[in-house]
Amino acid sequence: MGQELPITSYALLGLLTFGDELTGYELKRRADATLRFYWVSPAMSQVYSELARLTELGLVARVGEDPGAGRGARYGITETGRKELRTWMSTTPAGFAVLKHPVALRLLLGHVVDPATTKGMLRDHLVALDEERAALDEVRKSLEGADGPGEAFRYPSLVADWGLDYFANERRMIEELLRRLEEQT
Repeated sequence: MGQELPITSYALLGLLTFGDELTGYELKRRADATLRFYWVSPAMSQVYSELARLTELGLVARVGEDPGAGRGARYGITETGRKELRTWMSTTPAGFAVLKHPVALRLLLGHVVDPATTKGMLRDHLVALDEERAALDEVRKSLEGADGPGEAFRYPSLVADWGLDYFANERRMIEELLRRLEEQT
């Protein structure tokens, strides 16, 4: 199978490996709470279309309805799904991250507006960084106690730590860019 699936499929398979079965809605919520910090969180419609594809391929299975919650079928990863995820993790290169950053794009084009507009955009980004860092810090705190070696949330906690450092470094860089822009005006 391997390369036939989009990365989003593997991301959703991975989110189903933490020992619980989830509805599509719950899977979307888990994606929003985790993936959004370092990957793209899929739209609700994409979650359901990927669940349909993964079910058809035998990588996830419907494990029952949840009529009390009114949210339909619950899904769990199958052993075939675990094997496919392990194969993907073991045999495909991770690739190199591409900086697709709306603030960097706007800074690149800063010459088409007045300097105050560009500096305001960077200051707004600092506020957004602080908000996202606080949200990720809450996620990180929620993993405490299950984040030791061999525990279920060891690797998610490492990614959360990476994200927290990333946000701190980005804050430092934006502050430096603002300082340099101030020198020029």
